[in-house]
Amino acid sequence: MSVAGSKAAAATSGVKVRKKSIAREYAEALVLAIVLVLFLRAFVIQAFRIPSGSMRDTLLEGDFLFANKFLYGPKVPFTDVRLPGIRDPKPGDIIVFEAPIGENKDFIKRCIAVEGQTIEIRDKQVYVDGVKLDEPYVRHSDPRNVGRSRDEYGPVTVPPGHIFMMGDNRDDSNDSRYWGPLSMDAVKGKAMFLYFSWDGERHLPRFERFFDLIR
Repeated sequence: MSVAGSKAAAATSGVKVRKKSIAREYAEALVLAIVLVLFLRAFVIQAFRIPSGSMRDTLLEGDFLFANKFLYGPKVPFTDVRLPGIRDPKPGDIIVFEAPIGENKDFIKRCIAVEGQTIEIRDKQVYVDGVKLDEPYVRHSDPRNVGRSRDEYGPVTVPPGHIFMMGDNRDDSNDSRYWGPLSMDAVKGKAMFLYFSWDGERHLPRFERFFDLIR
């Protein structure tokens, strides 16, 4: 083979090696990105969608939010092991959790009381340890008092390892008044902020709700 031919072959080989190297770099970057996303979803932050009106008017149907899983300690996927968190849930936190009644879906409600606290509802008013709560976020759509469990409840002391959850739309929420205090094992994370909101009736985005903090 001539010198020129050898150089041409070497150059062609170099191009092939370079192309293979670039393809490998892209593949490795893609795999790394997927691993990072899965890690963040499992241990740090996860996206959720609001399917019902149980948290109106704080959260609306069609709201999309991010929940902080790291705060309370994330669960290791496919196990019952929960890693240490920064703090425990406290009253007022809006929390995403696994449905406690056998449904394969997530719920979102507000924490009203934690372990050791006693909760009672009298004529729609909530009392924790005998003190009436100031709840400006609560919505009552039905003026009637239908008795237990919706409008009259307890007193009940929240057991260890549990929290008491209620929807802000008090007259239309499936919550701890019906299925009892929630086990901490079911907790997924604290709702942080909305990143998108879709009005299903008008078929338009709710731009004013984008990136709203959840309180």
